[in-house]
Amino acid sequence: MTYTKLFKSFIVATVLLFLPGHGMLAQSQDVSAQLTRYVNPYIGTGGHGHVFLGANVPFGAVQLGPTQITRGWDWCSGYHYSDSLIIGFGHTHLSGTGIGDLGDIAFLPTFDAKTYTERFSHDGEYVRPGYYTVRLADSKILVELTATQRAGMHRYTFPLSGKEPLLKINLKQGIGWDKMTKCQLTQENSTTVSGYRYSEGWAKDQRIYFFAEFSQPLKLKEMQGDSVGVFSVGQNMKPLLARVGISAVSVDNAKANLRAEIKDWDFDRVVDNADAAWNKELGKIKVETADLNDKTIFYTALFHTMTAPSVFSDVNGEYRGSDGKIHKGDFTNYTILSLWDTYRAAHPLMTIIHPEKQRDIAQTFLHIFEQQGKLPVWHLVGNETDCMVGNPGIPVLADIVLKGFDVDKQAAFKAMRTSAMLDERSLDNLKKYGYIPWNSDSTYETVAKGLEYALADASVAKVAKLVGAKKDYRYFLKRSQSYKYYFDKKTGFMRGVANGKFREPFNPFHSSHRNDDYTEGNAWQYTWLVPHDVPGLIKLFGGKRKFVTKLDSLFTVVGDLGADASPDISGLIGQYAHGNEPSHHIIYMYNYVNQHYKTAEKVREVLKTMYHNDFDGLSGNEDVGQMSAWYILSSMGIYQVEPSGGKYMFGSPLFDKAEVNVGHGKTFTILAHGNSPKNMYVSYIKLNGKLYNKLYIDYKDIMAGGTLEFFMTDRRP
Repeated sequence: MTYTKLFKSFIVATVLLFLPGHGMLAQSQDVSAQLTRYVNPYIGTGGHGHVFLGANVPFGAVQLGPTQITRGWDWCSGYHYSDSLIIGFGHTHLSGTGIGDLGDIAFLPTFDAKTYTERFSHDGEYVRPGYYTVRLADSKILVELTATQRAGMHRYTFPLSGKEPLLKINLKQGIGWDKMTKCQLTQENSTTVSGYRYSEGWAKDQRIYFFAEFSQPLKLKEMQGDSVGVFSVGQNMKPLLARVGISAVSVDNAKANLRAEIKDWDFDRVVDNADAAWNKELGKIKVETADLNDKTIFYTALFHTMTAPSVFSDVNGEYRGSDGKIHKGDFTNYTILSLWDTYRAAHPLMTIIHPEKQRDIAQTFLHIFEQQGKLPVWHLVGNETDCMVGNPGIPVLADIVLKGFDVDKQAAFKAMRTSAMLDERSLDNLKKYGYIPWNSDSTYETVAKGLEYALADASVAKVAKLVGAKKDYRYFLKRSQSYKYYFDKKTGFMRGVANGKFREPFNPFHSSHRNDDYTEGNAWQYTWLVPHDVPGLIKLFGGKRKFVTKLDSLFTVVGDLGADASPDISGLIGQYAHGNEPSHHIIYMYNYVNQHYKTAEKVREVLKTMYHNDFDGLSGNEDVGQMSAWYILSSMGIYQVEPSGGKYMFGSPLFDKAEVNVGHGKTFTILAHGNSPKNMYVSYIKLNGKLYNKLYIDYKDIMAGGTLEFFMTDRRP
């Protein structure tokens, strides 16, 4: 969607707002003063972005928005820009994942009890942070949605048609692989409906309870099976409002959540509050640039990084744990932890702009460990999915510990050590052989697993050293070097190996999804997955010259990935695949061989060619904030390559100025003097007015506040 089209939609929505019952919303928004005006929520809703579209607040449990018929992989969020049918407005959605789930507790206003779909067009649709509206094409019903953390609010305006207005509440409907297993729908009185929905899918045992109140009486017209209720709204001209609380614990908790967060029927005030919540969070980074598209992409990316992790505890502190039991804590419990993606940039970004959340993230991890015996791998609504490879929860927790946040270091180390010493997911072979042989019981993805375990082990070693566990430090430091087993000096690639022999036949371009030595990638991409020990990788290549030659080749070589390659391998520059996470750190490796100018060139190329102000504006899945977090950090000129510890490498800042609120009343300001598309190279750097000769900045220096100045030039050093 172009910026012009976005404003066309805004004009349409503005007209809608002046309809009866909508004037307050139009009057209450001072759009010109809001950072939310730079957010285009349509970015990533097309192509392979898989981005959620609807109404939510930062890190909210509720993502209230339209759900469409699942037509394949690109409908994982429940919505794809190419579609024109809506089957309901669900209260939970995922954003940017490669697997579909959720879509729970779906409402659909209609005039036809038999219909399960409603047509719409984008000309009758408008969305901004915290607010979604669409006029359904055939029925002409106006739908408006907004949300708080644990509750959603609907406003339905039915046109005069001579037909009976109806509301369908659908507990069967879900997204993607989700299947309802048990449900209950109860009309408690004329204005209250409650119930629950249990389902299995990506999350094997999901449970969600709801409590819904309506602004006018409803009459149950019919039940379609045990999961779909059709309610008569009545013929008056007032819009029907619904406020809906959700909980993973109980109907009573859903009711308490609703009563705590939406106390009246003032829909417009809830919209205003959602807008204010988004502006507060978006205001943690203020950028200056003359390029409106870049500014829109930036704030939309920042917006996308705050869809998840999402709150997974109720206002009374109760939550459903990984053991299926109800727990109560003095912290905010989170879920939707796409850690294989987000350990790379999304969590390092969070430690800078959301330091107040790090204790809760750490507590979430530690309680998951207590309940399931290991740190989270890919956690979804209280379920461990074990999706993706490695131990990605380890670098995230280690990063929090090493950056000095309020967390029990010994408890964190125990959780990391225990998780790294289990016998599951090929760890038994890693412990037995020192690496994972391709001909062991794990006959696929062994290189990806081994490299991911190695970088996680490096994080365990750092924390072991911090807490004084010397023996463990030596053990995990040695295990972090296991990446060397997979390196074939003859070909210069990481390869599947067993008994000292590399697997044959070998094609570095070829990828066979879930059936070779890599995960959603090939040898060209995985050879560089040693972010914890880049100097060691350089030595394997035989020195800087050979390392650079190979690294240069990555961005130019072209080859056939094969018919069975994962669709995640996208956003290609040569064989560098920006559309998938294993490539995200590679550009910054030039800094380790004193060729920062190449990092600058590649960063600018990716920022300008892989991100667009359009519905197909991402080069791959959003992956729960990771794709956008790469943009946020890189556009400010910094990126954390090592998975834990806080060393942010320099790139090439896109913006003239970025002011980062790092908490405790401190601001870290990044200035790029003489910045332009041609002036992409860094001539020299100052930190707090003094010349600075490192190619990275430490986390502690960022969080201390101050000013980092890049002096830009069009000349390569």
